[in-house]
Amino acid sequence: MKLIGLLLLFCCLMGASSAQTKQAAPLILGKNDTIRTYLTIDSGRLTPWIVLNEVKIEEKRIFKSQADLDAYRRLRYNVLKVLPYARYAGQRYRQLQRDLALTGDKHKQKQLINTCETEIKGIFNKEIKDLTISQGEVLIKLIDRETGYTSYAMVHELKGGFKAFLLQSAARIFGHNLKEEYDPAEQKDIEAILNQAGYVSSNN
Repeated sequence: MKLIGLLLLFCCLMGASSAQTKQAAPLILGKNDTIRTYLTIDSGRLTPWIVLNEVKIEEKRIFKSQADLDAYRRLRYNVLKVLPYARYAGQRYRQLQRDLALTGDKHKQKQLINTCETEIKGIFNKEIKDLTISQGEVLIKLIDRETGYTSYAMVHELKGGFKAFLLQSAARIFGHNLKEEYDPAEQKDIEAILNQAGYVSSNN
């Protein structure tokens, strides 16, 4: 019995020794077994962290009625329809301001203004004249948002008060107001549409 007990004890010791040997064996990692991360030392402890892509959380708007939803969809269509024109107006106006700042020659400045006006008229005759009244109203607001100036103020600055008055009078016939300013607080729907589209004004 003693011999059998010694044999069992020996086998147990060999098994434990073998297990310890296996645990102590060096761990070999494959090339995909390790994720490299940044480390920050916090109170003597290494804390790993990684940079994640930005997650944008937006609340889902619930409309009171189908009519409100339809109105919002029409507004969204109109905003995206006229946005390229407002963007062009902002870019062209800023370019004109840079060109005017580079010369003190009044004759040259007048030529630059006339060239800009001709380009704008070209776009108007081809496309903008076909906009609906609602789309024209949105365009006037977006131009103010894009440039920081109302359409009336820009015309008054570049072409004088009389020309601005004539254009304002003509706009009034079609229900527009070139002096209308853009207020993000009042135009929450337009702001939401622009943000959802990922558009950032160059004037911001």
